[in-house]
Amino acid sequence: MVAASADHFTLSQVASQPIHVVFDAGCLVADAGLLHVRALERSLGILDDLAARLPDPRSPQFIRHSKRALLTQQVYQILAGCPDCNDAELCRDNPLFQILTDVAVDPEQPLACGSTLARFQYAYTRRQAVAGEPEVLLQQRAAQTTRLKILNDYLLELFIRTRTTPPTEIILDLDATDDPVHGGQALSGYHGYYRQHQYLPLLAFEGHSGFPLAAWLRPGTVHAACGAVEVVQAIVTRLRQVWPDVVLRVRGDTGLAVPRLYDYCEDERLGYALGFAGNAVLHRATATALADLQLYYAFYGRRDPHVQRFENVRNYQADSWRQPRRIVAKVEITPQGSQRRYVVTNLDQPADEVYRDFYVERGAVPEQPIGELKNGLQADRLSACGFCANSWRLLVHVVAYAIVVLFREANAAVPEVATAQVSTLRQRLWKVGAVVCVTARRITFHLSEVWPGRELWGRVQAAVAGFVSRLQEEGPPPQAACAALPM
Repeated sequence: MVAASADHFTLSQVASQPIHVVFDAGCLVADAGLLHVRALERSLGILDDLAARLPDPRSPQFIRHSKRALLTQQVYQILAGCPDCNDAELCRDNPLFQILTDVAVDPEQPLACGSTLARFQYAYTRRQAVAGEPEVLLQQRAAQTTRLKILNDYLLELFIRTRTTPPTEIILDLDATDDPVHGGQALSGYHGYYRQHQYLPLLAFEGHSGFPLAAWLRPGTVHAACGAVEVVQAIVTRLRQVWPDVVLRVRGDTGLAVPRLYDYCEDERLGYALGFAGNAVLHRATATALADLQLYYAFYGRRDPHVQRFENVRNYQADSWRQPRRIVAKVEITPQGSQRRYVVTNLDQPADEVYRDFYVERGAVPEQPIGELKNGLQADRLSACGFCANSWRLLVHVVAYAIVVLFREANAAVPEVATAQVSTLRQRLWKVGAVVCVTARRITFHLSEVWPGRELWGRVQAAVAGFVSRLQEEGPPPQAACAALPM
Protein backbone atom coordinates (compact mmCIF):
# COMPACT_ATOMS: atom_id res chain seq x y z
CA MET A 1 0.00 0.00 0.00
CA VAL A 2 1.46 3.37 -1.05
CA ALA A 3 -0.06 6.67 -0.01
CA ALA A 4 1.11 9.76 -1.86
CA SER A 5 0.60 13.49 -2.07
CA ALA A 6 2.44 16.40 -3.64
CA ASP A 7 4.97 16.71 -0.79
CA HIS A 8 5.33 13.25 0.73
CA PHE A 9 5.03 9.50 0.19
CA THR A 10 4.12 6.71 2.54
CA LEU A 11 5.60 3.38 1.51
CA SER A 12 5.34 -0.15 2.89
CA GLN A 13 6.31 -0.52 6.51
CA VAL A 14 9.29 -2.19 8.19
CA ALA A 15 8.10 -4.29 11.12
CA SER A 16 5.41 -2.05 12.62
CA GLN A 17 6.87 1.22 11.35
CA PRO A 18 5.64 2.79 8.07
CA ILE A 19 8.18 4.46 5.78
CA HIS A 20 7.56 8.15 5.08
CA VAL A 21 9.36 10.13 2.36
CA VAL A 22 9.11 13.90 2.88
CA PHE A 23 10.50 16.56 0.55
CA ASP A 24 11.72 19.11 3.09
CA ALA A 25 15.50 18.60 3.38
CA GLY A 26 16.65 21.64 1.37
CA CYS A 27 19.49 21.48 -1.17
CA LEU A 28 21.16 18.07 -1.27
CA VAL A 29 24.58 17.39 -2.76
CA ALA A 30 26.42 14.11 -3.21
CA ASP A 31 30.09 15.12 -3.59
CA ALA A 32 30.80 17.25 -0.54
CA GLY A 33 34.26 15.67 -0.15
CA LEU A 34 35.49 17.61 -3.17
CA LEU A 35 35.64 20.65 -0.91
CA HIS A 36 38.93 19.28 0.44
CA VAL A 37 40.35 19.00 -3.07
CA ARG A 38 39.21 22.52 -3.90
CA ALA A 39 40.79 23.85 -0.70
CA LEU A 40 44.18 22.44 -1.76
CA GLU A 41 43.85 23.39 -5.42
CA ARG A 42 42.67 26.94 -4.65
CA SER A 43 45.49 27.48 -2.13
CA LEU A 44 48.03 26.53 -4.80
CA GLY A 45 46.21 28.62 -7.42
CA ILE A 46 46.36 25.80 -9.96
CA LEU A 47 43.25 26.32 -12.08
CA ASP A 48 43.18 30.08 -11.62
CA ASP A 49 46.78 30.34 -12.83
CA LEU A 50 46.22 27.95 -15.70
CA ALA A 51 43.03 29.66 -16.87
CA ALA A 52 44.77 33.04 -16.90
CA ARG A 53 47.26 31.69 -19.46
CA LEU A 54 44.73 30.25 -21.88
CA PRO A 55 43.94 32.23 -25.03
CA ASP A 56 40.26 33.02 -25.38
CA PRO A 57 39.09 34.18 -28.82
CA ARG A 58 35.53 34.80 -27.62
CA SER A 59 34.14 38.29 -28.01
CA PRO A 60 33.85 39.87 -24.52
CA GLN A 61 30.32 41.08 -25.19
CA PHE A 62 29.10 37.49 -25.62
CA ILE A 63 30.91 35.97 -22.61
CA ARG A 64 28.72 34.80 -19.76
CA HIS A 65 30.98 32.18 -18.22
CA SER A 66 34.66 33.04 -17.72
CA LYS A 67 37.34 30.63 -18.91
CA ARG A 68 38.31 30.11 -15.26
CA ALA A 69 34.75 29.05 -14.41
CA LEU A 70 34.55 26.75 -17.46
CA LEU A 71 37.90 25.09 -16.74
CA THR A 72 37.08 24.63 -13.06
CA GLN A 73 33.67 23.17 -13.85
CA GLN A 74 35.18 20.67 -16.28
CA VAL A 75 37.90 19.53 -13.87
CA TYR A 76 35.55 18.98 -10.93
CA GLN A 77 33.01 17.22 -13.09
CA ILE A 78 35.79 14.79 -14.01
CA LEU A 79 36.76 14.28 -10.36
CA ALA A 80 33.11 13.67 -9.46
CA GLY A 81 32.75 11.01 -12.16
CA CYS A 82 30.80 13.16 -14.64
CA PRO A 83 33.37 13.61 -17.43
CA ASP A 84 31.18 14.32 -20.46
CA CYS A 85 29.91 17.72 -21.54
CA ASN A 86 26.32 16.55 -21.37
CA ASP A 87 26.88 15.69 -17.69
CA ALA A 88 26.81 19.44 -17.12
CA GLU A 89 23.03 19.25 -17.23
CA LEU A 90 23.20 17.32 -13.94
CA CYS A 91 25.82 19.56 -12.35
CA ARG A 92 25.12 23.12 -13.47
CA ASP A 93 22.30 23.66 -10.94
CA ASN A 94 24.11 21.81 -8.16
CA PRO A 95 25.00 24.22 -5.32
CA LEU A 96 28.21 22.30 -4.59
CA PHE A 97 29.55 22.78 -8.11
CA GLN A 98 28.60 26.44 -7.97
CA ILE A 99 30.62 26.75 -4.78
CA LEU A 100 33.56 24.85 -6.29
CA THR A 101 33.49 27.24 -9.24
CA ASP A 102 33.35 30.30 -6.94
CA VAL A 103 29.91 31.23 -8.21
CA ALA A 104 27.13 32.43 -5.94
CA VAL A 105 24.65 29.71 -5.04
CA ASP A 106 21.68 30.77 -7.11
CA PRO A 107 19.34 28.44 -9.04
CA GLU A 108 18.60 31.34 -11.37
CA GLN A 109 22.28 31.60 -12.38
CA PRO A 110 23.36 28.04 -13.32
CA LEU A 111 26.79 27.05 -14.50
CA ALA A 112 27.64 26.42 -18.14
CA CYS A 113 25.54 23.90 -20.04
CA GLY A 114 26.97 21.05 -22.06
CA SER A 115 26.85 23.04 -25.30
CA THR A 116 28.87 25.86 -23.77
CA LEU A 117 31.53 23.44 -22.51
CA ALA A 118 31.68 21.82 -25.95
CA ARG A 119 32.13 25.19 -27.65
CA PHE A 120 34.89 26.04 -25.18
CA GLN A 121 36.84 22.87 -25.97
CA TYR A 122 36.67 23.77 -29.65
CA ALA A 123 37.64 27.41 -28.87
CA TYR A 124 34.60 28.59 -30.81
CA THR A 125 33.92 32.31 -30.88
CA ARG A 126 31.31 34.77 -32.11
CA ARG A 127 31.83 37.97 -34.03
CA GLN A 128 29.44 40.51 -35.41
CA ALA A 129 31.40 41.35 -38.55
CA VAL A 130 30.76 38.76 -41.24
CA ALA A 131 33.68 40.07 -43.26
CA GLY A 132 36.07 38.95 -40.54
CA GLU A 133 35.18 35.28 -40.65
CA PRO A 134 38.48 34.03 -42.16
CA GLU A 135 40.40 35.89 -39.45
CA VAL A 136 38.15 34.42 -36.80
CA LEU A 137 38.88 30.89 -38.02
CA LEU A 138 42.62 31.57 -37.80
CA GLN A 139 42.19 32.88 -34.26
CA GLN A 140 40.25 29.78 -33.32
CA ARG A 141 42.89 27.43 -34.72
CA ALA A 142 45.68 29.39 -33.04
CA ALA A 143 43.85 29.22 -29.72
CA GLN A 144 43.29 25.47 -30.08
CA THR A 145 46.94 24.64 -30.75
CA THR A 146 48.42 27.15 -28.30
CA ARG A 147 46.33 25.82 -25.43
CA LEU A 148 47.79 22.33 -25.89
CA LYS A 149 51.33 23.68 -25.52
CA ILE A 150 50.33 25.79 -22.52
CA LEU A 151 48.75 22.89 -20.65
CA ASN A 152 51.76 20.64 -21.24
CA ASP A 153 54.17 23.35 -20.11
CA TYR A 154 52.02 24.01 -17.07
CA LEU A 155 52.10 20.36 -15.97
CA LEU A 156 55.89 20.54 -15.82
CA GLU A 157 55.87 23.89 -14.01
CA LEU A 158 53.36 22.58 -11.49
CA PHE A 159 55.55 19.57 -10.76
CA ILE A 160 58.57 21.81 -10.20
CA ARG A 161 56.95 24.29 -7.85
CA THR A 162 55.21 21.67 -5.71
CA ARG A 163 58.37 19.76 -4.74
CA THR A 164 59.02 20.40 -1.06
CA THR A 165 62.68 19.34 -1.44
CA PRO A 166 64.88 19.35 -4.56
CA PRO A 167 64.95 15.81 -6.00
CA THR A 168 68.26 14.04 -6.48
CA GLU A 169 66.89 11.74 -9.19
CA ILE A 170 63.99 12.05 -11.61
CA ILE A 171 62.77 9.16 -13.75
CA LEU A 172 60.95 10.04 -16.95
CA ASP A 173 58.47 7.27 -17.61
CA LEU A 174 57.14 7.29 -21.17
CA ASP A 175 54.30 5.18 -22.48
CA ALA A 176 51.95 5.08 -25.43
CA THR A 177 48.48 3.81 -24.64
CA ASP A 178 45.59 2.83 -26.85
CA ASP A 179 42.46 4.98 -26.71
CA PRO A 180 39.54 3.38 -28.58
CA VAL A 181 37.28 5.80 -30.43
CA HIS A 182 33.52 5.58 -30.47
CA GLY A 183 32.74 7.24 -33.79
CA GLY A 184 34.34 9.08 -36.69
CA GLN A 185 36.80 11.23 -34.72
CA ALA A 186 39.30 13.14 -36.82
CA LEU A 187 42.73 11.47 -37.25
CA SER A 188 41.61 8.26 -35.58
CA GLY A 189 42.60 5.09 -37.40
CA TYR A 190 42.66 1.32 -37.31
CA HIS A 191 45.68 -0.08 -35.50
CA GLY A 192 46.61 -3.61 -36.48
CA TYR A 193 48.26 -4.53 -33.18
CA TYR A 194 45.32 -3.44 -31.02
CA ARG A 195 42.76 -4.46 -33.69
CA GLN A 196 40.59 -1.42 -33.17
CA HIS A 197 40.00 2.15 -34.33
CA GLN A 198 41.77 4.39 -31.88
CA TYR A 199 44.01 7.25 -30.91
CA LEU A 200 47.51 6.55 -29.57
CA PRO A 201 48.39 9.28 -27.01
CA LEU A 202 51.89 9.60 -25.58
CA LEU A 203 52.09 10.17 -21.82
CA ALA A 204 55.05 11.05 -19.59
CA PHE A 205 55.14 10.65 -15.80
CA GLU A 206 57.69 11.17 -13.06
CA GLY A 207 58.68 7.69 -11.96
CA HIS A 208 58.87 8.20 -8.20
CA SER A 209 55.72 10.25 -7.62
CA GLY A 210 53.59 9.31 -10.64
CA PHE A 211 53.06 13.01 -11.40
CA PRO A 212 52.07 13.62 -15.06
CA LEU A 213 54.60 15.70 -16.97
CA ALA A 214 53.19 15.65 -20.51
CA ALA A 215 50.28 14.30 -22.54
CA TRP A 216 50.07 14.52 -26.30
CA LEU A 217 47.25 13.03 -28.33
CA ARG A 218 48.40 11.43 -31.57
CA PRO A 219 46.69 9.80 -34.56
CA GLY A 220 45.80 6.17 -34.05
CA THR A 221 48.23 4.70 -36.58
CA VAL A 222 51.50 6.48 -35.69
CA HIS A 223 54.54 4.67 -34.36
CA ALA A 224 54.63 4.46 -30.55
CA ALA A 225 57.85 6.54 -30.47
CA CYS A 226 56.53 9.36 -32.65
CA GLY A 227 57.41 12.64 -30.92
CA ALA A 228 59.04 10.95 -27.92
CA VAL A 229 62.40 12.68 -28.36
CA GLU A 230 60.78 16.12 -28.58
CA VAL A 231 58.74 15.44 -25.43
CA VAL A 232 61.80 14.24 -23.48
CA GLN A 233 63.87 17.15 -24.76
CA ALA A 234 61.37 19.74 -23.53
CA ILE A 235 61.15 18.11 -20.10
CA VAL A 236 64.90 17.66 -19.69
CA THR A 237 65.68 21.23 -20.73
CA ARG A 238 63.27 22.70 -18.19
CA LEU A 239 64.30 20.40 -15.34
CA ARG A 240 67.98 21.15 -15.83
CA GLN A 241 67.28 24.88 -15.78
CA VAL A 242 65.87 24.46 -12.28
CA TRP A 243 67.98 21.58 -10.92
CA PRO A 244 71.27 21.44 -12.90
CA ASP A 245 72.66 18.55 -10.85
CA VAL A 246 69.62 16.29 -10.84
CA VAL A 247 70.14 12.76 -12.18
CA LEU A 248 67.72 12.07 -15.04
CA ARG A 249 66.78 8.62 -16.29
CA VAL A 250 64.41 7.53 -19.04
CA ARG A 251 62.29 4.39 -18.95
CA GLY A 252 59.95 2.98 -21.59
CA ASP A 253 58.63 -0.15 -23.22
CA THR A 254 59.52 -1.79 -26.51
CA GLY A 255 57.54 0.64 -28.64
CA LEU A 256 59.84 3.50 -27.63
CA ALA A 257 63.08 1.64 -28.39
CA VAL A 258 64.25 3.60 -31.46
CA PRO A 259 67.80 4.74 -32.32
CA ARG A 260 66.89 8.43 -32.23
CA LEU A 261 65.91 8.17 -28.57
CA TYR A 262 69.07 6.20 -27.68
CA ASP A 263 71.23 8.80 -29.39
CA TYR A 264 69.52 11.70 -27.65
CA CYS A 265 69.81 10.10 -24.20
CA GLU A 266 73.50 9.35 -24.72
CA ASP A 267 74.25 12.83 -26.05
CA GLU A 268 72.47 14.44 -23.08
CA ARG A 269 73.97 12.08 -20.48
CA LEU A 270 70.64 10.47 -19.60
CA GLY A 271 70.54 6.96 -18.24
CA TYR A 272 67.93 4.83 -19.99
CA ALA A 273 66.41 1.36 -19.98
CA LEU A 274 64.00 0.57 -22.79
CA GLY A 275 62.32 -2.69 -23.68
CA PHE A 276 63.79 -4.31 -26.78
CA ALA A 277 62.21 -6.83 -29.13
CA GLY A 278 63.93 -10.17 -29.37
CA ASN A 279 65.51 -11.46 -32.59
CA ALA A 280 67.54 -14.40 -33.82
CA VAL A 281 70.89 -12.84 -32.88
CA LEU A 282 69.84 -12.24 -29.27
CA HIS A 283 68.24 -15.67 -29.03
CA ARG A 284 71.52 -17.28 -30.11
CA ALA A 285 73.46 -15.16 -27.60
CA THR A 286 71.24 -16.37 -24.76
CA ALA A 287 70.79 -19.95 -25.94
CA THR A 288 73.41 -21.32 -23.49
CA ALA A 289 71.79 -19.54 -20.55
CA LEU A 290 68.40 -20.96 -21.54
CA ALA A 291 69.82 -24.48 -21.83
CA ASP A 292 71.44 -24.22 -18.39
CA LEU A 293 68.20 -22.98 -16.88
CA GLN A 294 66.22 -25.78 -18.52
CA LEU A 295 68.60 -28.33 -17.05
CA TYR A 296 68.23 -26.78 -13.60
CA TYR A 297 64.46 -26.74 -13.98
CA ALA A 298 64.42 -30.41 -14.94
CA PHE A 299 66.01 -31.29 -11.59
CA TYR A 300 64.54 -28.67 -9.27
CA GLY A 301 61.40 -27.47 -11.04
CA ARG A 302 59.00 -29.00 -8.55
CA ARG A 303 60.72 -27.24 -5.66
CA ASP A 304 61.30 -23.99 -7.54
CA PRO A 305 58.62 -23.62 -10.26
CA HIS A 306 59.62 -20.06 -11.23
CA VAL A 307 63.30 -19.56 -12.06
CA GLN A 308 65.03 -16.58 -13.65
CA ARG A 309 68.48 -15.77 -14.89
CA PHE A 310 69.82 -12.43 -16.08
CA GLU A 311 72.47 -12.14 -18.76
CA ASN A 312 74.44 -9.36 -20.44
CA VAL A 313 74.76 -9.23 -24.22
CA ARG A 314 77.51 -6.68 -24.70
CA ASN A 315 78.55 -4.90 -27.87
CA TYR A 316 75.31 -5.68 -29.65
CA GLN A 317 74.80 -3.38 -32.63
CA ALA A 318 71.85 -3.32 -34.99
CA ASP A 319 72.35 -2.06 -38.53
CA SER A 320 70.62 1.25 -37.79
CA TRP A 321 72.69 2.00 -34.67
CA ARG A 322 75.65 4.33 -34.66
CA GLN A 323 77.48 2.29 -31.98
CA PRO A 324 77.27 -0.98 -30.04
CA ARG A 325 75.08 -1.04 -26.93
CA ARG A 326 74.43 -3.25 -23.93
CA ILE A 327 71.45 -5.59 -23.90
CA VAL A 328 70.16 -7.07 -20.63
CA ALA A 329 68.32 -10.37 -21.06
CA LYS A 330 65.94 -12.03 -18.63
CA VAL A 331 65.69 -15.78 -19.19
CA GLU A 332 62.76 -17.28 -17.33
CA ILE A 333 61.08 -20.66 -17.00
CA THR A 334 57.67 -21.15 -15.40
CA PRO A 335 55.10 -23.97 -15.47
CA GLN A 336 53.65 -22.25 -18.55
CA GLY A 337 56.93 -22.44 -20.48
CA SER A 338 60.11 -20.47 -21.11
CA GLN A 339 60.55 -16.90 -22.30
CA ARG A 340 63.29 -14.39 -22.94
CA ARG A 341 62.88 -10.64 -22.62
CA TYR A 342 65.38 -7.92 -23.46
CA VAL A 343 66.19 -4.38 -22.40
CA VAL A 344 68.61 -2.00 -24.10
CA THR A 345 70.39 0.23 -21.61
CA ASN A 346 73.42 2.40 -20.89
CA LEU A 347 73.19 1.94 -17.11
CA ASP A 348 76.17 0.46 -15.27
CA GLN A 349 74.33 -1.60 -12.67
CA PRO A 350 74.37 -5.42 -12.76
CA ALA A 351 71.90 -7.04 -15.13
CA ASP A 352 69.47 -8.16 -12.44
CA GLU A 353 69.35 -4.68 -10.89
CA VAL A 354 68.74 -2.99 -14.24
CA TYR A 355 65.87 -5.30 -15.07
CA ARG A 356 64.31 -6.18 -11.74
CA ASP A 357 64.98 -3.04 -9.70
CA PHE A 358 64.55 -0.42 -12.41
CA TYR A 359 62.83 -1.54 -15.60
CA VAL A 360 60.02 -3.65 -14.15
CA GLU A 361 59.07 -0.80 -11.81
CA ARG A 362 57.10 0.42 -14.79
CA GLY A 363 54.32 -1.72 -13.37
CA ALA A 364 53.81 0.99 -10.74
CA VAL A 365 54.57 3.98 -12.97
CA PRO A 366 53.36 4.56 -15.65
CA GLU A 367 51.00 1.57 -15.79
CA GLN A 368 49.10 2.44 -12.62
CA PRO A 369 48.61 6.17 -13.44
CA ILE A 370 47.39 5.28 -16.92
CA GLY A 371 44.96 2.80 -15.40
CA GLU A 372 43.68 5.48 -13.03
CA LEU A 373 43.30 7.96 -15.87
CA LYS A 374 41.25 5.48 -17.87
CA ASN A 375 39.28 3.70 -15.16
CA GLY A 376 39.06 6.36 -12.47
CA LEU A 377 38.81 9.57 -14.49
CA GLN A 378 37.49 8.22 -17.83
CA ALA A 379 40.26 9.95 -19.78
CA ASP A 380 39.64 7.63 -22.72
CA ARG A 381 36.20 9.13 -23.42
CA LEU A 382 37.44 11.31 -26.28
CA SER A 383 34.11 11.65 -28.03
CA ALA A 384 34.54 15.04 -29.72
CA CYS A 385 34.76 15.09 -33.50
CA GLY A 386 37.77 17.40 -33.78
CA PHE A 387 41.34 16.32 -33.03
CA CYS A 388 42.31 19.49 -31.16
CA ALA A 389 39.12 19.29 -29.11
CA ASN A 390 39.96 15.72 -28.10
CA SER A 391 43.52 16.78 -27.31
CA TRP A 392 42.07 19.43 -24.99
CA ARG A 393 39.79 16.87 -23.33
CA LEU A 394 42.73 14.52 -22.70
CA LEU A 395 44.83 17.29 -21.15
CA VAL A 396 42.01 18.46 -18.88
CA HIS A 397 41.73 14.90 -17.56
CA VAL A 398 45.49 14.83 -17.01
CA VAL A 399 45.33 18.15 -15.12
CA ALA A 400 42.61 16.63 -12.94
CA TYR A 401 44.89 13.65 -12.28
CA ALA A 402 47.77 15.99 -11.38
CA ILE A 403 45.51 17.52 -8.73
CA VAL A 404 44.76 14.01 -7.43
CA VAL A 405 48.50 13.26 -7.15
CA LEU A 406 49.05 16.49 -5.22
CA PHE A 407 46.10 15.66 -2.98
CA ARG A 408 47.68 12.30 -2.14
CA GLU A 409 51.08 13.93 -1.55
CA ALA A 410 49.48 16.47 0.77
CA ASN A 411 48.00 13.56 2.75
CA ALA A 412 51.24 11.60 3.04
CA ALA A 413 50.58 11.24 6.78
CA VAL A 414 47.10 9.82 6.15
CA PRO A 415 47.69 6.29 4.74
CA GLU A 416 44.04 5.82 3.75
CA VAL A 417 44.40 8.74 1.34
CA ALA A 418 48.09 8.67 0.40
CA THR A 419 47.87 5.21 -1.18
CA ALA A 420 44.26 5.27 -2.42
CA GLN A 421 43.33 5.11 -6.07
CA VAL A 422 40.95 7.60 -7.63
CA SER A 423 37.97 5.25 -7.40
CA THR A 424 38.65 4.65 -3.70
CA LEU A 425 39.00 8.35 -2.97
CA ARG A 426 35.72 9.01 -4.72
CA GLN A 427 33.85 6.28 -2.85
CA ARG A 428 35.27 6.81 0.62
CA LEU A 429 36.03 10.53 0.78
CA TRP A 430 34.47 12.53 -2.03
CA LYS A 431 31.03 10.93 -2.43
CA VAL A 432 29.53 12.35 0.74
CA GLY A 433 25.90 13.42 0.93
CA ALA A 434 25.20 16.76 2.60
CA VAL A 435 22.46 19.33 3.01
CA VAL A 436 23.51 22.83 1.94
CA CYS A 437 22.12 25.79 3.84
CA VAL A 438 22.84 29.24 2.42
CA THR A 439 22.35 32.37 4.53
CA ALA A 440 23.53 35.94 4.18
CA ARG A 441 26.48 35.27 6.49
CA ARG A 442 27.69 31.77 5.59
CA ILE A 443 27.25 28.57 3.60
CA THR A 444 26.88 25.48 5.77
CA PHE A 445 27.16 21.83 4.78
CA HIS A 446 25.24 19.53 7.12
CA LEU A 447 26.63 15.98 7.19
CA SER A 448 25.46 12.97 9.14
CA GLU A 449 26.78 12.91 12.68
CA VAL A 450 27.24 9.13 12.45
CA TRP A 451 29.14 9.17 9.15
CA PRO A 452 32.16 6.84 9.64
CA GLY A 453 34.51 9.15 7.72
CA ARG A 454 34.06 12.05 10.10
CA GLU A 455 37.43 11.55 11.80
CA LEU A 456 39.14 11.10 8.42
CA TRP A 457 37.87 14.49 7.26
CA GLY A 458 39.60 16.23 10.16
CA ARG A 459 42.91 14.51 9.42
CA VAL A 460 42.68 15.38 5.73
CA GLN A 461 41.95 19.03 6.49
CA ALA A 462 44.97 19.27 8.80
CA ALA A 463 47.24 17.49 6.31
CA VAL A 464 46.21 19.74 3.41
CA ALA A 465 46.74 22.88 5.50
CA GLY A 466 50.20 21.67 6.57
CA PHE A 467 51.22 20.84 3.00
CA VAL A 468 50.20 24.25 1.69
CA SER A 469 51.97 25.95 4.59
CA ARG A 470 55.23 24.13 3.85
CA LEU A 471 55.09 25.06 0.18
CA GLN A 472 54.44 28.71 1.02
CA GLU A 473 57.29 28.80 3.53
CA GLU A 474 59.83 27.25 1.19
CA GLY A 475 58.68 29.09 -1.92
CA PRO A 476 59.30 27.92 -5.51
CA PRO A 477 62.79 26.74 -6.50
CA PRO A 478 65.01 29.12 -8.47
CA GLN A 479 63.80 29.75 -12.01
CA ALA A 480 60.63 27.77 -11.26
CA ALA A 481 58.11 30.54 -10.80
CA CYS A 482 55.09 29.92 -13.02
CA ALA A 483 55.33 33.07 -15.06
CA ALA A 484 52.95 33.58 -17.95
CA LEU A 485 53.98 31.67 -21.02
CA PRO A 486 54.41 33.42 -24.37
CA MET A 487 51.29 33.35 -26.49
